[in-house]
Amino acid sequence: QVQLLESGGGLVQAGGSLTLSCAASKSIVSCPVTGWYRQAPGKQRELVATITTGGYTNYADSVKGRFAISRDNAKNTVNLHMSSLKPEDTAVYYCYVRSPLSHDYWGQGTQVTVSS
Repeated sequence: QVQLLESGGGLVQAGGSLTLSCAASKSIVSCPVTGWYRQAPGKQRELVATITTGGYTNYADSVKGRFAISRDNAKNTVNLHMSSLKPEDTAVYYCYVRSPLSHDYWGQGTQVTVSS
């Protein structure tokens, strides 16, 4: 199993920036996909961004141009830099890893609140 620990969430004003970090308990170098999802109150969990081992990135349309995902295989971390934050970005953000055997692992989540 892979344990994921998110950090970096908090309260920020609209227009501000935050960087979320996810630390994995095991090597992620062979994990084909890592990423971030979010869930706002009363809504389903949705994809924010993913990044593959080859560095290919995919973003939700709502965050394109504002968020940037990166992964450091040497440090077993996945980061999400968020800028130009909007109140609608308020949600619990979850780190996600798909193992080489296609098992999905999730972190406990970190709250991001954007005030207007």
